[in-house]
Amino acid sequence: MAKVYTECPVEYTASILSNKWKCLILRDLLTGTKRFNELNKSIIGISAKVLTENLRELESDGIVKRKTYAVVPPKVEYSLSDKGEELKPIIDLMKIKISNRELIIKKE
Repeated sequence: MAKVYTECPVEYTASILSNKWKCLILRDLLTGTKRFNELNKSIIGISAKVLTENLRELESDGIVKRKTYAVVPPKVEYSLSDKGEELKPIIDLMKIKISNRELIIKKE
């Protein structure tokens, strides 16, 4: 089933960041290109199946680029596309909010 987006940029962005796994994948890819196993190890609690599904959705939305190398064993790298890089300010704001929340909790 094809996704249908409206003209609203907020709705579109919310659909891209629709679950916690996608946010964590984007967080890790903001630091640079990663291989599948690097992502799988750095995102605690995600299964290989769920990681694969989310990477495929992000790739089909044009947020993530997938580069496959013709070697044995197979080598696949993931990185953010230009469109994915546009989400960096949003992820950065989420980090700031979490840091501020931790400061508030420590004060109490």
